[in-house]
Amino acid sequence: MKKLITILVLGLMMTACAPHTAGVMASSTGEVRVDNGSFAGEVSVGQLKSRQQGGFLQGSGLIVSKVATDLRLQYKFTWYDINGYTLDDEGSAWKSLKLHGKQQMQVSGLAPNTDAVRYELYVRKAFSN
Repeated sequence: MKKLITILVLGLMMTACAPHTAGVMASSTGEVRVDNGSFAGEVSVGQLKSRQQGGFLQGSGLIVSKVATDLRLQYKFTWYDINGYTLDDEGSAWKSLKLHGKQQMQVSGLAPNTDAVRYELYVRKAFSN
C-alpha cells in the first residue's frame, strides 16, 4: 500500500513540473485549434488580419478574455513560406501579455523575411516557476 501511495505522489509531482504549452492557435488561413479546453473557456483568439508592410507580411489578431479576473498570457507568431515550412521559428520568442477581466487586446507581428505567406498565432497561459 505504501508503495502504491509513493508511486501516485511521485506521478503527481512529475505532472506538476511538466511544461505548460497547451493553449489556443488561430491561423491566417481560418483554422482554429484548441489544445486546452478549459483555457479556451477563458480566452479566445480571432479577427486575424494580414497586410504587406514594406514587402514583409504583417499579421495581427485579437486576444479576448472571457473571464472577470486578470490573466497572464503568452503569445507567439509562427510564420510559414509558400511550401509550408516555418521561417526562423527558433528566433521567435513567446511574448508576455496581461489581460484584465473581460479585456481584449490586438497583438501584431512582422514576418522575419519576405518569404512568409501565412502565419499562426498561438496563445497560452503563462506559468511562473
